[in-house]
Amino acid sequence: MDAQEDGTTVGTQSEDQDAAAERGPDGGEQTARARTPGPGRAGAAEDFTSGRDAPPAMPKLGLRGTALFLWRQLTSMQTALVLLMLLAIAAVPGSLYPQRNVNPGETEAYLAENGKLAEILDTLGLFDVYSSPWFSAIYLLLFISLIGCVIPRALVHLRHLRAAPPRTPAKLGRFVGHTRVQLPGVDADELVERARADLRGRRYRTVVQEEKRARSVSSERGYLRETGNLIFHIALLGVLIGVAGGHLTQYRGQITVVEGEGFSNSLTQYDSFDPGPWFDASHLPEFRFTLDEFRAEYSTSTNEHQFGQPTLFEADMTVTTPDTGTAEQTVRVNQPLEVPGASLYLLGNGYAPEITLRDAEGAVVAEGPLITIPMGDMGYTSQLVLKAPDAQPEQMAVVGFFLPTGEIDESGPHSQFPALIDPQLALTVYTGDLGLDAGVPQNAYQIDVSSLEPVTGEDGSPVLIRLYPGQEYALEDGSTLSFDGVRRYAAFDIKHDPFQKFTLVMALSAAGGLILSLFVPRRRVWVRVRPDADGAILEVAGLARSEDPRLDEDVRELAARLAAPAPPAPTSRSRKS
Repeated sequence: MDAQEDGTTVGTQSEDQDAAAERGPDGGEQTARARTPGPGRAGAAEDFTSGRDAPPAMPKLGLRGTALFLWRQLTSMQTALVLLMLLAIAAVPGSLYPQRNVNPGETEAYLAENGKLAEILDTLGLFDVYSSPWFSAIYLLLFISLIGCVIPRALVHLRHLRAAPPRTPAKLGRFVGHTRVQLPGVDADELVERARADLRGRRYRTVVQEEKRARSVSSERGYLRETGNLIFHIALLGVLIGVAGGHLTQYRGQITVVEGEGFSNSLTQYDSFDPGPWFDASHLPEFRFTLDEFRAEYSTSTNEHQFGQPTLFEADMTVTTPDTGTAEQTVRVNQPLEVPGASLYLLGNGYAPEITLRDAEGAVVAEGPLITIPMGDMGYTSQLVLKAPDAQPEQMAVVGFFLPTGEIDESGPHSQFPALIDPQLALTVYTGDLGLDAGVPQNAYQIDVSSLEPVTGEDGSPVLIRLYPGQEYALEDGSTLSFDGVRRYAAFDIKHDPFQKFTLVMALSAAGGLILSLFVPRRRVWVRVRPDADGAILEVAGLARSEDPRLDEDVRELAARLAAPAPPAPTSRSRKS
């Protein structure tokens, strides 16, 4: 034994002695002791505390190592799933609080009503969730994580697809469904070819391998499972691209059109308009339409849960575009009007009573169809606000309700059915400064009457006016209010998203890829044929790379097919002349 070997042996013996010395006579550990390193511990630390070696010094990662560690953490599948969950959670406030880009008026009203709490929420960006820095950061991190996760996996998957199936293991007895059969009088090479043909017929990738004193067929299938997994993640990445691209390049606007009136696609015609950051409003597509008629039908079933429920909403329109000219089309719920560069969806509808208001001097200060806002009840009771800033000697406002099938009782004015069976107006007239000259934008469908004076009767109480179509009411100051008729109106949402079809294709691809990754089993099957003096020995086994309850049964069925006598080869018969 040389010096190095001798030192190692002595060091080992010394360590054994030290370990024995740590225990007292009764086998317990001593509380303290002094250790002396043996000869074999040339590079060991010299300092000992309470019988334990000093902890080893860990190497420093450095800047490059830290950056590589963070990149690997970011591009892991676990991080991508966490970011996806965070993105879903971050989107929740967008449905709980009003958003400026959707309804700026409602957002400002919420801020005014909730004081300091609303200011804190606004500072956190909860009224602009989808354009806030924190939502964008989660979105971009998820985007980067998916790219860093998918690309390496795709490259590895491509290499596996091009590679041959792995070699047949030496001991098949350890695998699923292992079957060993002695087949006397069978040609080994013919049996190998039968096994190869059988597996290829069941969509296995196969390779015949030469072994010592045997031949084997190695086969595998189920790479479609990993392909589906990659398709899912790539499609998810595509959905993120489509959503982001659509947000940047889309536009969306809302309009309200009364029967007999029209709309031309320009910014001034929209009630509200929300363009994407990259959309050029000067490139709005050219089209116009007229709302010829709006039809609505309601259930008259005696069932209280079905009575009054809408059964039909449709709008007949005359549409003109530079490409197709003028054509008549009908728009229904979930059946939008498609024109080049835009899609027009039917969102809502209501009633527009035709009201004429004349001041005390006889001048018409307000007239025409007035859009009313349904209050949400079954009968379509609708709120009405009419402002007349040009009335003399004082500005006037008319506030009340439109009732398609009117009834006024102890519960107040309300409608019993949404169709126009007995239309009525229940109104109150106010005078005073409407505040329209202050330069502050106001909602056309709302008014604050707290600073106005109601028009009163002889008894000093506010005048309550009830009008039917064709009637006129004269106030004591000489002003008149007439109910001339009723028209319907329809509310439309006009939207264009150039990435919409792309996003839809990506979403469907993600669903298809997920189905493949869940239901396609990945497996390997091996067949080994060893010739012997009487014929051949057949061995079959399999391995599941994922949950595959049928593998054992399929392997045994394969062994049974190969063990069965081979079918006779077809022979040609000569025809008799």
